[in-house]
Amino acid sequence: MVARRAVSAPADIADRVSGQPSERELVLADPASGFRWFEHDYPTTMARWNHHPEYELHLIREGTGKLLVGDYVGRFQPGHVALIGPNLPHDWISDLAPGETIRNRDAVLQFDGPRLREGFALFPEMEEVGGLMEAAARGIQFMGATALAAAQGIEAVGRSEGLVRLSHLFALFATLAHAPEGDRVTLAGPLFASASRVEFDPVVRYVLDNIDGEVRMAEAARLARMSETRFSRSFKRMSGHNFVDFVRKLRVAQACRLLRQTDMPVSSICFDVGFGNLSNFNRQFLAETGVSPSTYRRNAHMGDVRPCS
Repeated sequence: MVARRAVSAPADIADRVSGQPSERELVLADPASGFRWFEHDYPTTMARWNHHPEYELHLIREGTGKLLVGDYVGRFQPGHVALIGPNLPHDWISDLAPGETIRNRDAVLQFDGPRLREGFALFPEMEEVGGLMEAAARGIQFMGATALAAAQGIEAVGRSEGLVRLSHLFALFATLAHAPEGDRVTLAGPLFASASRVEFDPVVRYVLDNIDGEVRMAEAARLARMSETRFSRSFKRMSGHNFVDFVRKLRVAQACRLLRQTDMPVSSICFDVGFGNLSNFNRQFLAETGVSPSTYRRNAHMGDVRPCS
């Protein structure tokens, strides 16, 4: 079931970066379970560019195709497992022949974050999952032995009920939380780590609404209801980069979209995303992406580039 999109900072950023608004999916709770497990065919109306406040653990059983998560564009194949954080837009688009349908392509687990955190108070051992939930703000793809074990765990949850089902879920969480670094790939860009913080929603919207003009940290701090000193410290601690860097990354991400999707001159894009002069824009763009704006556009037209932030 899909409703009109609710405003959330991760979805706002993804909309601006991709140029395509994501749908707000309404996740129907399972009254007999603390989480929702289901499977579905492809194509289906629920398989679209969407977001929702629940966490989602997604298994692709069959087929290949394109994966979209926030500003990330990649490929998937059978056995693909990904954990998607709250309100992070996502979509799996299969390569299909005309009229083709893939039966039960997906097995999906969706669970409520606040409800999960209530479990931390009851079972301190569940704190091990906390870091995993934080990292899911940008989306995580699991690889290698972890992906194989996670796929088996997702299927086991779907085949069981009651306490047995819950035991499979805890085992699945342990598999993911203990995954070695080599088995974890972060998907969306660093902007989404900041955007996942509810207290910074008004700040993100303020920056996005003024991306082509002046953005003041004093106004951002006011919107967050903090002093400038506290805001600067809190933003750095929670996002991993300071507010000025965050604004620059958003400006460059918007420039990437315009370079991919329009024929606007680079000089026009420079001012359209709020840079005061072309030389500074070129310098900042190169620092963020590793290439010049013109090279980025050329690579994008050749299909050899991913969205940047």
